[in-house]
Amino acid sequence: MAKPVRGLRFQPSGGSRAAQIPVGKKQRLTIERLANDGRGIAFLEGRTWFVAGALAGEEVEARVLGAHGKVVEARTERVFSASDLRRPAPCAHAGRCGGCSVQHLPHDEQLALKQRMLAEQLSRVAGVEPEAWAAPLSGPEFGYRRRARVAVRWDAKAKKLEVGFRAAGSQDIVAIDECPVLVQPLQPIMSRLPAMLQRLSKPQALGHVELFSGSAIAVLLRHMAPLSAADLEILQVFCAFHEAQLWLHGEGEPQPVDPDQALGYRLEPWNLQLAYRPGDFVQVNAGVNEAMVAQALEWLAPQADERVLDLFCGLGNFALPLAQNVREVVAVEGVATMVARAAQNAASNNLHNTRFFQADLSQPLSDAEWAREGFSAVLLDPPRDGAFEVVRKLASLGAKRLVYVSCNPATLARDTVELVRQGYRLKRAGILDMFPQTAHVEAMALFEAS
Repeated sequence: MAKPVRGLRFQPSGGSRAAQIPVGKKQRLTIERLANDGRGIAFLEGRTWFVAGALAGEEVEARVLGAHGKVVEARTERVFSASDLRRPAPCAHAGRCGGCSVQHLPHDEQLALKQRMLAEQLSRVAGVEPEAWAAPLSGPEFGYRRRARVAVRWDAKAKKLEVGFRAAGSQDIVAIDECPVLVQPLQPIMSRLPAMLQRLSKPQALGHVELFSGSAIAVLLRHMAPLSAADLEILQVFCAFHEAQLWLHGEGEPQPVDPDQALGYRLEPWNLQLAYRPGDFVQVNAGVNEAMVAQALEWLAPQADERVLDLFCGLGNFALPLAQNVREVVAVEGVATMVARAAQNAASNNLHNTRFFQADLSQPLSDAEWAREGFSAVLLDPPRDGAFEVVRKLASLGAKRLVYVSCNPATLARDTVELVRQGYRLKRAGILDMFPQTAHVEAMALFEAS
C-alpha cells in the first residue's frame, strides 16, 4: 500500500480563492451610491460592500457583519467625511436597533429614495413608466406606528431578561425603553414594560409582547408555560394602570383576559369600525392607511352599478369602503379566519352588498362561482411575493380598471409585465410612505385596459 503524501496542497481548477473577510474587521471605504434598501455601496479589491448607515459620497469606517463570496455586508462605525444630506439620527438606538435604517436621511430625501427605487424597478424589469406620477402619500415621520412586536428572551448565562427590538444584522436584542416611531399612547407602555416583565416568576417561559393602539390599547403576551396567579395579577395591574386590554397567547389562538372587551380600529372618513385580533394583518400607519384607501377609491372610480373584486382583502380594509360606493363587492382572502373576521366586519357595519370567500391566491384563479359574472374593476393588495398567478387571469374577468397596492416594487414590476401583456396600460403610480425612517417601499399603481 502506497504511503500517503502529506504536505501537498492542490489548487482548485478555478484558480486561487480569495481569503474571506472576517466578521468584525474594520475597513475604510468611499461610498459610491445608495442601494435600493438604503445602504451605501462601496467597491474595494473586487468586492462589493453594502454599508448600513452610509450615504453616497461619504468616507466611512465600516465594521464587517458578514461576507459571502464577493459581497460584504457591513455597518458604519465612524464617518470621516459626511454627506451634506446627513442629519443627526433622531433615535438614541440608531445603528444598533434594526428597525429604522435610514433615519440619518432627512424625510424628504427618504421619499426621493423610495421614488427612485419604484421608478427603477418599473423601468428595468417592466420597461414602462406610468403616464403620470402621483405625489407620495405621506404623514408624520415619527409617532406613526400603532403596532409593534417586542422581542423577549431569557439569557440563562447572564440570568437576565432581555427586552427590546432585534439588532441590525443579528438576532441580538437591543434593550429599548423608548421608540420615536411608536404612537404616543404606546410610549409609556414601552418604557415600563421591561421592568414589569422582569418581575414575573418564569421569565424563561416568555415569548414576545405585541402592542397595539386602535379603538383601544392592547398588550399581548406570548407565553410557553401557564402563568401563575401572581404573574397574572402583575400583568393585569400593569394593563389597568395604562388603561390597556390584556391578551394572552398560550396554546391556541390569542385570547383577551376579559372576553367582553372589543379591539379594532376605525376608518374615520367612512364611519367604519373594523374588529381586529392580535395576529391579524393590519397596516401599522393609521394616517397613511386612510390616505391610501381614499386614493385607491379615487383611482378606481367605482360606480354605483358596478361589481368590484377585492383580492387579498384581509379584514376588509378596502372592501368595506368600496361597498359604500358600488352594487356589490366580492372579497377574497387566503386565510380562513380573516375571511370570517371580514364578513363579521361587514355585517357589524350594516353592509350587506359584500361577499367574502377563502381561496389560495398563490395559485391561478380557478373557475370559481364568484368569478363567473365578471367585474368592472379589481383592487388587489398582495403580500411581498406579489400576485403573479392571479394577474395572469385578470383580463378574463373583464375588468377595465385595476388598482394594485404593493409592498414590494420588485414583484409589482414583475406583475406589471404580465398586465401589459394582457393589454393593460400603466396610467398612474406613486409611493406610499407607510414606514418612515426605513427603506421599505409601498406603492400604488393604476392600470386601465387598452
